[in-house]
Amino acid sequence: MRTKITELPLKGLKLVEIDYFKDKRGFFIEPWNKKDFKKAGLDIEFVQEGHSGSGKNVLRGLHSQDAVCPMGKLVRCTAGRIMDVAVDIRHKSKTFGKWYALELTAENKRQIYLPPGFAHGFCGLTDYSEIQYKQTGYYASDHEFRIAWDDPDIGIAWPIEKPVLSEKDKHGMSLAEYMADPVF
Repeated sequence: MRTKITELPLKGLKLVEIDYFKDKRGFFIEPWNKKDFKKAGLDIEFVQEGHSGSGKNVLRGLHSQDAVCPMGKLVRCTAGRIMDVAVDIRHKSKTFGKWYALELTAENKRQIYLPPGFAHGFCGLTDYSEIQYKQTGYYASDHEFRIAWDDPDIGIAWPIEKPVLSEKDKHGMSLAEYMADPVF
């Protein structure tokens, strides 16, 4: 199966598209194949995988881990539809504070790779959605932080009006607060 990696507008952020087999029985895909990814230009190691389910209008994010325990993520939607968002938080980057979003669905089977130095979030667009994400680093709660999902300095155009948020996600820091002690 062919793996196609496309560089997105924020340096390091990549769209991953994989040919897959489909017939009247259903489909088969290899969402991760180290050899194929390396051949396509993305040579990464994963150490952990996460899987979450969300209802409609659930917004998770914007999450990241600091440079002591950096984490890249390869994200895909395996049920329903989500709007997936990456925010560049590398303070020396030309695209610092910029965001990029794309729709990931169980049907389109696209994936996005976010290297360390990005904050990640998504919102559920269907009654139920699931995402799976491979991680280049282990989850470390002491090194985790959140950027405010609604920070006007970032200006993400979320497609929902009243998101369902966790208590932690309601209290993310602003980009200006992050800049007082940037970790990337």
